[in-house]
Amino acid sequence: MSDKEIQLKQRPIPEAALRDEDAVEMLRVWIAERGLHCSMKVGMYRETMKVSEEKAWGTILADVARHVAKALESGYSTNVAESLQKIRDSFIQELGTPTSDAQGDFVRKH
Repeated sequence: MSDKEIQLKQRPIPEAALRDEDAVEMLRVWIAERGLHCSMKVGMYRETMKVSEEKAWGTILADVARHVAKALESGYSTNVAESLQKIRDSFIQELGTPTSDAQGDFVRKH
């Protein structure tokens, strides 16, 4: 199928990313073919900033969780602290007992 034949349900690019010539997309997540599919920029922190990749991704994932909790508050009047607790509980549960295997390949693009 060509790009014209497929109508992807992509999220909009944030205005700040459009304004900043140094902006970098770090994570793209899709639900497709009944599973989760990701494209990630892994290695940037370790290779260019000499920062722990694990620590950096922990921060990114925590920031994403806070954004989700705030979006739920804004759109559905949920409590941010309660949403964060539920997200945290689900995250820990999923790490300990995954509902599916993480599959895929690491592709290094220069």
